[in-house]
Amino acid sequence: MPRNSRPLLILLAVIAVATFALAAERLHGTRSVPTVLDRQVLAFNPLGARGDFSVGSRIADAGGRQRELDILDISFERVHDHFYKPVNDSDLLKGERTGMIKFLATKHVEAQIALPSTDGVVSDDENAANRLLTDTLDRYGSAANSDDLTYAAVQGMLDALDDPYTVFLSPREVRSLNELIRGGDFGGIGIYIGKDPKTKYVVVLNPIDGTPAARAGLKPLDTIVAVDGHQTQSLDLDTVMDLIRGKVGTSVKLLVERKNAPSKTFNVVREQIHVPSVSYHMVGKDVGYVQLYDFGDTSEREVSSALNSLFREGAKAIVFDLRNNGGGLLDAAVQVSSKFIADGPIVSTINRKGQVETEDAYQDAVPPHPLVVLVNQYTASASEITAGAIQDARVGVLLGERTYGKGVVQTIYDLPGSSAVKITTARYLTPNGRDINKRGIVPNIAVPMDPKYVGIDAKDIQLKAALEYVHKQIALSAKNT
Repeated sequence: MPRNSRPLLILLAVIAVATFALAAERLHGTRSVPTVLDRQVLAFNPLGARGDFSVGSRIADAGGRQRELDILDISFERVHDHFYKPVNDSDLLKGERTGMIKFLATKHVEAQIALPSTDGVVSDDENAANRLLTDTLDRYGSAANSDDLTYAAVQGMLDALDDPYTVFLSPREVRSLNELIRGGDFGGIGIYIGKDPKTKYVVVLNPIDGTPAARAGLKPLDTIVAVDGHQTQSLDLDTVMDLIRGKVGTSVKLLVERKNAPSKTFNVVREQIHVPSVSYHMVGKDVGYVQLYDFGDTSEREVSSALNSLFREGAKAIVFDLRNNGGGLLDAAVQVSSKFIADGPIVSTINRKGQVETEDAYQDAVPPHPLVVLVNQYTASASEITAGAIQDARVGVLLGERTYGKGVVQTIYDLPGSSAVKITTARYLTPNGRDINKRGIVPNIAVPMDPKYVGIDAKDIQLKAALEYVHKQIALSAKNT
């Protein structure tokens, strides 16, 4: 399939049919836990919401005051038991109190909330946290939605850990993350959208090939002025996404402005949309290009299919593009890495107790070929696991810029009411024992480039350098044979 270049903005962009919360690092629950590496990718910062996770198991939902206490209790227990560093319960209660005070301030309420004491006994401290929430709900519940106040309490508690990847996920954020991990599958038209920081209008970042948006003629950088009559300038991306999405078979009207062209209304019929995590194509007669946007449930199958297709077309070398890829599932990173690494370790994780678990290659690698992995400052988390494993195994070279440096793993625990907490539960090391957290991975070949030019053929000097490198390797192989 032809390449879909995803502009950097999609990192936190919406799939409009699909919000791409790259807000990339946030999610995991008490269902069967997926391990996430946190893909938090905000518009020009790869760490905002989607990630490298692990998930737990679905929780029964009680309802009413009991549900709010369950949300707080489960969050408290998961943090206390699984956060990758020792936890001070008094800090959690202070954070809970601060979170509620700040939230009530947005409702113009100057809350006076007494802080209960803690004694270091987990059950006692958890009861104290419950009393803190209950008393606040009793006193100020009429000024704020009880769910919102509970969410604020949990987020405040998590903020006290001073870890940007440990966060509360609202039901909407959980749905968005699940869509990202599972590749979409929703009723929509198939476009990535983002906010123009200057005009505040919503712009098309890219239509997905083969979708209603692409067939209708929508193009990158089109400005969506209105959706079914609703002006987008004053709306957030989630709201615009919800307007564009809808029941399969129904239509949505988009008023679109395009540079040097009159405004035009597109009437697009919604279909079931699957968002691919991979695009690929041949470059010339002998180089296969594969771009992986995230590490989700289908990524391994899509990468495998892409490689097999390219080899059938005659590819003698591969350029594997992980630029602007903010991460995803830990298992997916191991599976994708295994396509290039025949055997041996891929990654090791270390929990708070110092216990080490090593994930080895699945022994289903493709035949060795010259390989260049493109990386940049927005290559983060699961992407760095794959890049680091390939570099340590010496089966390919990294080209581009130093990666983001996210060397910790999150687990998502579901909460009642379809919310969740995403908690950093381990750190990870590359096969050679490198801790890349806050350090990143230095590429074998440094080629600086503004990330906004990724996928822009005339200005993508990193891709050009990668192609030059693999062509030399192909020539050397031919000479030696």
